[in-house]
Amino acid sequence: MTSVDMWFDPKCPWAWNTSRWLLEVERVRDVEVRFRVMSLWLLNDGREGLEEWYERWLADTLGPVRVAIAAEQKYGTPVLRDLYTALGNRIHHDKTPIGRELYLSALDEIGLDAGLADAAEADDFDEALRASHHAGLDPVGENLGTPSIHVPGPDGKVNAFFGPVVTPVPRGEDAGRLWDGVLLVTAAPGFFELKRGRTESPRVG
Repeated sequence: MTSVDMWFDPKCPWAWNTSRWLLEVERVRDVEVRFRVMSLWLLNDGREGLEEWYERWLADTLGPVRVAIAAEQKYGTPVLRDLYTALGNRIHHDKTPIGRELYLSALDEIGLDAGLADAAEADDFDEALRASHHAGLDPVGENLGTPSIHVPGPDGKVNAFFGPVVTPVPRGEDAGRLWDGVLLVTAAPGFFELKRGRTESPRVG
């Protein structure tokens, strides 16, 4: 069994697709996924030259990650799997506006303390958020964001990388084959980048 860690920001549709792909991979490969929290708001804080639409898009991203990190602090990392799914379904499929009602609904669905919704407007867990964020992204480098994945490498060291960025979500054995390929190329010494221009918006899975 291979333990895989993925860092997510609940609002990112590309991370959402990658997370749903990894859950498919669990069904066809000996893989166990652990979800962890990063923040696109934190990643872009202080950056100059951001496009206006992206600055607007980032404006409400801090609340969900604060709620997620508060839940992790209270219940442990495994709770993030179900909380991410509850938040993500509402954000990406139901198009629920980000705010207190979103948090309360998601927390209620999986039986978590409703008081965690208060974390969205407080900085009580920001130190823990920063620690989680940097644990996930620092090994990847280049100021890359989510999806960020860590998997044990063939030499015993952590193999950390950004991506894959996919749409639509691969299912079944297609998901497994993509996983096999990702492991193959990212494990190669000196491999840094494989990329092509995006030709469509994410079709969330």
